[in-house]
Amino acid sequence: MAGGGERAETRTGGLLSLGTPPVAATVLTGIVAVYMALVAFGNITDFDTNRQFVRHVLAMDTTFEDPDLMWRAIESTALQDAAYVAIIVWETLTALVLLAATWLWAVGLRGGDHGRARRAATLGLVMVLLLFGLGFFAIGGEWFAMWQSSDWNGLDAAARNVMLAAFALVVVNLPARRGNDRRTDGTPLAKAVDEERAV
Repeated sequence: MAGGGERAETRTGGLLSLGTPPVAATVLTGIVAVYMALVAFGNITDFDTNRQFVRHVLAMDTTFEDPDLMWRAIESTALQDAAYVAIIVWETLTALVLLAATWLWAVGLRGGDHGRARRAATLGLVMVLLLFGLGFFAIGGEWFAMWQSSDWNGLDAAARNVMLAAFALVVVNLPARRGNDRRTDGTPLAKAVDEERAV
């Protein structure tokens, strides 16, 4: 009978551990990792679609074409394509870093060491912020006046990506609260997990 009670408590502790910040960080890192991998895969396998987007943004040919701004336009297709390839390489590297971070989080959930996972996830998420915040918001949106275009405007999509990455970055870097979480019976969750490992 006592063994059944212990198993029930173990299951309860296991379920409660799913609600911890490291699990949330693992899930969010994984979501962004898969998203970035799919973005990179899509751009590689369907190269021309977003190449047209990059070409139009850099050429500024669908903006208001204000003479005071048009000197910024890049009309060389070679330079436009080089910029697009650089974006794809950045996306691919970001996806790889975040996939590695997700794996490190998963390993850390068993061992309790989240330092390497947190650093890797932070690096990957900052890479996302640089791509969509600096690349699309600042450079694309303002320098190349993408906000003026009704046809080739990626600011809304960039905003979603920046918000997701920023939110994930906050969760990933939440301070550990070992010992503060409690099970339904009042036992500290960290103590319960330690006891379970000792069995």
